[in-house]
Amino acid sequence: MPSFKIDLSTAVVFVATAPEPKMVNKKTGERAVDRDTNAGLSTVGLLVSDEGEGNLYQVTVPETGFPEGLMPGMPVRVVGLKARDWENEFNGQKRHGISFRAVAITPAA
Repeated sequence: MPSFKIDLSTAVVFVATAPEPKMVNKKTGERAVDRDTNAGLSTVGLLVSDEGEGNLYQVTVPETGFPEGLMPGMPVRVVGLKARDWENEFNGQKRHGISFRAVAITPAA
């Protein structure tokens, strides 16, 4: 499925929730990994404020793409944010949504 770049050039972005490992299977503890780099993936909650509106996004980022110590409330910059729609069927129920992926998250200067 195609992905779309998200322009954050005029936005203010804060960490809402600290990075947590993204799991493929919580029961077995299997962690999701990037297909290209084989790096473990994490999910970070980001509050994006732009044009008087704030939204919370759960963004997947490789563990090599963010520094240790990202804490809620910290202003950050997001590199290479993309959105992609998804759809699947599990136990006869169709689900769909939008996933967000970034190359890196760095502290704002």
